[in-house]
Amino acid sequence: MNKKDSCLNKNDTSISLNQAKERCFSTIKKKLSTEKLAIRSTLNRITAEDIIAPINVPNHINSAMDGYALQKIDIKNSQPFDIIDVAYAGCLSAKKITQNQCIQIMTGAVIPENADIVIPQEFVTKQDQQIVINDYFGGDNIRFVGEDLAKNSIVFKKGRLLSAADLGLLASLGIAEVQVWRKVRVAFFSTGDELCSVGEPLTTGQIYDSNRYSLFAMLTHLNVDLLDMGVIKDNYFALSATFSQAAKCADIVITTGGVSVGEADFVKQVLNDIGSVDFWKLAIKPGRPLTYGKIDDAYFFGLPGNPVAVMITFYQIVQPFLKKIMGQTQNIEPLLVNAISASNILKSQGRTEFIRAKFSNNNGELTVHKLDKQGSGILSSMSYANCLIILSEDMSSIKKGDIVLIQPFVN
Repeated sequence: MNKKDSCLNKNDTSISLNQAKERCFSTIKKKLSTEKLAIRSTLNRITAEDIIAPINVPNHINSAMDGYALQKIDIKNSQPFDIIDVAYAGCLSAKKITQNQCIQIMTGAVIPENADIVIPQEFVTKQDQQIVINDYFGGDNIRFVGEDLAKNSIVFKKGRLLSAADLGLLASLGIAEVQVWRKVRVAFFSTGDELCSVGEPLTTGQIYDSNRYSLFAMLTHLNVDLLDMGVIKDNYFALSATFSQAAKCADIVITTGGVSVGEADFVKQVLNDIGSVDFWKLAIKPGRPLTYGKIDDAYFFGLPGNPVAVMITFYQIVQPFLKKIMGQTQNIEPLLVNAISASNILKSQGRTEFIRAKFSNNNGELTVHKLDKQGSGILSSMSYANCLIILSEDMSSIKKGDIVLIQPFVN
């Protein structure tokens, strides 16, 4: 191997993580088509237009409590109130309240005429058809028209990832269908002569293909359309044919392995021959050899072969890119929070490092412990960790007690 071309050569120019994301994001030109779906089918889909409230919610003034509707001014009289009717949810009492009268009312029922307060039932003493109010200093317990959502207001902006609560809110507005972006199509496969499929016996020198399963899980969580193309051998012509086939049927192509500078690492060479290479080295650890480019209209990510590096580069670069191209406008980047380091961590400046760790909440204070095993091939460390400690390129070693940024594994 020519040391001048090695991805481990300190003289090589690697771009920073932020530079890599900016370059990836700047190449997004593809605009997805849209489809109108019943709201039951829109969980984890992304809105393709602003959603406007067609009605007020609530659309009538109603009670927020089970209790007694009456006139607030009459409370000062300290006199019993006559119960003149009962109002149930979905019904309006035809009776009009006058002095020292009340209507027993259920949650959600329309507020009777002249009533301006609802006294919860636990604050009254009832005898026959009268009530006496005990000491009460609470609110009015009335929901006003449009208090939740006003008619013609924006409920959700374009680019929102719809949640379970969102579907309920849409239903409360009587909205039956929503315009969403179509799903992004992602083709993915592993490369390597050493890879063996799960369920088959290993021979000397072989390892099981774990990367495809990690990718499958991470992509499935993002709710994309998947095309699993299996394992492709380290062969220039096989990779070239597979790259071309994947680019014809997918918006994004993701591979793992074959992106370093070994004699059998053809990914960068093939991409350069049939498409274009934007960058192929990052100043991060783990995950330095990452290739990004295009094949015709398809975007291409060649992730490293080491299992931990696959997951870290996916979460830091591929996932935000996917969210962008999917049309999502919120929560693009992973969540970051501060924590107190319970470990000493050695680090040199010049690259961003991702340390597998475990954080815990101690009386509202987050503390994080570095896991002992940090090799890029030790996948168990990703299972045992619940976060990454992120040490930026300008940082040096961390001492116990220092404040660090962590990225929790929220999923």
